[in-house]
Amino acid sequence: MTHPALSNFKQQALSEGYQEVVERNWEPNTVAPTHTHPFAARGLVTQGEMWLSCDGHTQHLRPGDIFNLEPNTPHEEIYGPEGATYWAARRS
Repeated sequence: MTHPALSNFKQQALSEGYQEVVERNWEPNTVAPTHTHPFAARGLVTQGEMWLSCDGHTQHLRPGDIFNLEPNTPHEEIYGPEGATYWAARRS
């Protein structure tokens, strides 16, 4: 069953031109080294915590925090000791 808040997040993202919304679940202490994506992304952290680094700036994100990435932006992701879950809207 889809969480009602996820449905709201998805509906808003689609109305803003995002093409898809996915839920991402990360294991504790995972490190995603510097990489890029060919799409713009808006994420909403729903569980755990993560650190998102790009352009020399690091954001410490917790449940309720939102992040945005433009296409092809080099970034690194580090997930906390409990892992993390976020919803990501993607736009090509």
